[in-house]
Amino acid sequence: MGKYGEAAVKTVNYLNEHKHDDPIKAWNEVTIEIFGEGSSSQKKGCPKNTFLGLSEEGLLEGIPRGIYTKSKKNKGYGLKAVKILGEIDKDKDINQRILWKEVIGDQDIKYNSQMDVVLALWKEGMIKL
Repeated sequence: MGKYGEAAVKTVNYLNEHKHDDPIKAWNEVTIEIFGEGSSSQKKGCPKNTFLGLSEEGLLEGIPRGIYTKSKKNKGYGLKAVKILGEIDKDKDINQRILWKEVIGDQDIKYNSQMDVVLALWKEGMIKL
């Protein structure tokens, strides 16, 4: 699990432990702790918007559906990845790069930690289908 996967898992835990219902604020607090306030890693949008997209759809344990992101692309990547994971053998080990290629197909789109978020949440059992 990479740093953005760690951030996603910690954010879900934070929200559930504190009975908090603002995933945007929680993500920001957790990523400040991990990366440092204002750093480029803390502000990075692709993993954040993937996380928020999954949150919007009510796929994460304890996080209510809502409107959390304007990103259609990163939300879409996350949702497609969850669909793919839901269709494969639970015991199959899949890494970020392989999942990313499954999500984007033949498109030439740069990977930017979106699958780190999805796989970390998936492996922790935090995604509900």
